[in-house]
Amino acid sequence: MKKKLFAGVLCLLLLTACGSGTETAPAQTSGTASAETAESAAQEKTDEATEQKETVTTEQTAPDAAASAISGEEASVPEASDAEPSKLLYMGQASIRITTGEGKVIYIDPYVGDGYEPAADLILVTHGHYDHNGVEKVANRNNGCQIITWKEALKDGVHQTFDLGYVTVEAVEAGYNSYHDVSECVGYVLTLADGVSVYLSGDTSTTKQMPLLAEKQIDYAFYCCDGVYNMDLEEAAACANTVGAKHNIPYHMIAQDGVYFDRERAEQFPADNLLVIGEGEEIELRVE
Repeated sequence: MKKKLFAGVLCLLLLTACGSGTETAPAQTSGTASAETAESAAQEKTDEATEQKETVTTEQTAPDAAASAISGEEASVPEASDAEPSKLLYMGQASIRITTGEGKVIYIDPYVGDGYEPAADLILVTHGHYDHNGVEKVANRNNGCQIITWKEALKDGVHQTFDLGYVTVEAVEAGYNSYHDVSECVGYVLTLADGVSVYLSGDTSTTKQMPLLAEKQIDYAFYCCDGVYNMDLEEAAACANTVGAKHNIPYHMIAQDGVYFDRERAEQFPADNLLVIGEGEEIELRVE
């Protein structure tokens, strides 16, 4: 009897244990689902954190890019627009005004014409004759305006060069005739900051230095050609062909009875690369 009772109890215990084991399986499944849910939630947080990090990175990069652009380190910096070209106004006789791309104003041999209102930064005089040395015509001058005459340009018999930043002024020979002593006259070669070069002969005949000027590859060259006090059209044209400028411009043709330019005579100038500029006309100066 005791054996039967013991066997019954044992079977009951086994059944109970089997039932408990069956019930733990769903618990294990539920535990797996919870783990997956937790992992999914963690992944979402990771993704969210990544997105936030990317946002922060983008926001931080923009100022850095702007700073690089300002410092000029990036190629995306917009290119500056081209500077204004320099301009030359022919005022008559040997009087010329040049306005550089930076806005500097240069007067050469002031004497006649209109256009002296802009304040001068530089006044150049080739020699002492009245029709080249009317410095008082330039009444309006900026602070620091410089005046360079043949005296400063031909110091101790040596032709001087003046580097003013916006222009380099090189004094060259002029004279070689009975009206103009080579020791008291100069011409000028001006090289502007944009590279344009201008030769102004002043009053002169053929000089020994002219073949050397050809090496400068001058853009614009002015030649006096009155045929009375200086060389005539033919001699001036020969000088022009020696120098070989890209543009040859006749000036200083006549100065009497209120006439300071002779277009008909200018158009007869037999030089290569002729450019006629009338009294009061202004042109842009460009390297070609």
